[in-house]
Amino acid sequence: MADVPKREVENVEFVFEVMGSPGEGIDAVDLGDALRALNLNPTLALIEKMGGTKKRNEKKIKLDEFLPIYSQVKKEKEQGCYEDFIECLKLYDKEENGTMLLAELQHALLALGENLDDEQVETLFADCMDPEDDEGMIPYSQFIQRLMSDPVVFD
Repeated sequence: MADVPKREVENVEFVFEVMGSPGEGIDAVDLGDALRALNLNPTLALIEKMGGTKKRNEKKIKLDEFLPIYSQVKKEKEQGCYEDFIECLKLYDKEENGTMLLAELQHALLALGENLDDEQVETLFADCMDPEDDEGMIPYSQFIQRLMSDPVVFD
């Protein structure tokens, strides 16, 4: 049963209980959400590589199939953490005061890395963003904290 400690297996079982159907497992389209619920941050490419699908009801993943996936994703280096994201956004902090232009954050989310679409960025901002100030600046550390503590799920 993969190299997953007993406590983590219990957490995985709980996620399966919430997200899946007894005996059937979880839908492969929910693989990324299940991993994120277990405090991992896989990329979309990694989710696809691990068997995630883009359409519901194409495939189910049972608990015994999920545990090796969980174990492997847990070992991945390309997940990023709070400090990594803050360092990246500091590049846009011209006054070195913990703020950046909202427009620059929006551009980065739309154009860099795993691109989001306009609707996804608007959902993200509505869920995680303080209003911008009169100069169009936002405090980026609070945005990252909210984003990482309560991941936004796109339908």
